[in-house]
Amino acid sequence: MIPTPRPTPPPRTLNPEGAPRRIGVELEFAAVSAGEGARLVAGLFGGRVVEEDPHRFRIIDSRLGDFTAELDSQYVHRAEGDAETAPDDPLEALLDGFQDRLRAFFGDLGSAVIPCEVVCPPVPLASLPDLEELVGALVKAGAEGTRAHPFHAFGAQLNLEIAEGGTPWIVDVLKAYLLLSDWLRAIIDVDLTRRLVAFADPFPRDYVARVVDPAYRPDLSTLIDDYLAANPTRDRELDMLPLFTWLDEGRVRARIDDPRVKARPALHYRLPDANLGQPGWSLTLEWSRWAVVERLAARRSVLEAMGQAWLEHRNRRLPGGLANDWALKASEWLVLA
Repeated sequence: MIPTPRPTPPPRTLNPEGAPRRIGVELEFAAVSAGEGARLVAGLFGGRVVEEDPHRFRIIDSRLGDFTAELDSQYVHRAEGDAETAPDDPLEALLDGFQDRLRAFFGDLGSAVIPCEVVCPPVPLASLPDLEELVGALVKAGAEGTRAHPFHAFGAQLNLEIAEGGTPWIVDVLKAYLLLSDWLRAIIDVDLTRRLVAFADPFPRDYVARVVDPAYRPDLSTLIDDYLAANPTRDRELDMLPLFTWLDEGRVRARIDDPRVKARPALHYRLPDANLGQPGWSLTLEWSRWAVVERLAARRSVLEAMGQAWLEHRNRRLPGGLANDWALKASEWLVLA
């Protein structure tokens, strides 16, 4: 059994405003309803549970901030911005009521296969043990993770507040992540079903080659344009769209017409499985794996040498062997560098 680690501090512990950096978590699971999840959150952290619809609940004013517990499907909830007040036209009111009942029905029907999700507010890294307490409470209530069923494809997504809004830090972290992606996939052993549904796809190899090249030092506009040209989707293992939207919303919106993309000063790390109930698994473990990325990013000379090694390895590899071979090579770099 892997022992539960303590949160590993990153090299940069403060955000651009000088406050402690925060981490947000989006945790998917089955066998516990959104309503029950909301009650567990309120029981642990206080706050008031507000039902928005039969499958979405807000937990307001908890000691950690505001949470959401919901069935993870846009089709069983009203769209954001929809009016909650009853329309004046009786026919419109009748249609709205029918649509609400239909959404509730589909939610009831789909709850057997659609995961529930608790979306946690950004909390300081020191508060990560509180979120671990929530994981434990969900497991005790019967929540199931990805490994509990072959058809489960649940993620534990981390929203990692940036340490610096400047392009050099962002480029270094992106380079480090791309160099460690194969290693992370190998040690996480990403669930087959999650790989098949492609919610956290790897980056195209040509894009990786472009970015890890030691000579790649773009300005912000070029960095965003290159990313959008190769990755016009949310479904990447490290989704940069929220951060790039926060930095230059007009540039991103001109290419990505997706209301689910929300601007925020954070890296959206989608790769980890939600392995609730599995011995040794924890949010802290996934954070500690991420911290390896930031430690590499902080070592510019190693980062550039490793990028050059990736390019040389790519050019001489046997067909189909890059990912597994580089995962081993990356481990060597992490030990020896």
